[in-house]
Amino acid sequence: MAFSDELWKEAKRKCRLNAEDLALAKRLGLNPRSLIKNIPNKSQQWKAPVNVWLHQIDAKRQKKSEQKRKRKEKTEQAGRGIKSDVPSQEGRGIKSDIPSQEGFE
Repeated sequence: MAFSDELWKEAKRKCRLNAEDLALAKRLGLNPRSLIKNIPNKSQQWKAPVNVWLHQIDAKRQKKSEQKRKRKEKTEQAGRGIKSDVPSQEGRGIKSDIPSQEGFE
């Protein structure tokens, strides 16, 4: 759903955002009503201003995407047989719980 330029201008004015913050909000998929709803009231001292809130959301998403990229690289490396930092348990003399088949003939 596309929002009118008038709603975006109102959100920009009420939330005291600059053009960069407004572009960030659009990129994050937020709508002007959600920006206006998140304006902190005087009794909400704990709540960050809208522009700070937008940058926190962006930082959080960037962090998640970076973690996802690292996980994907790690699984691709494991799929190609590239050794990871974790040593394998094979060949270390670790005995299995399964009894051997020797002597059961």
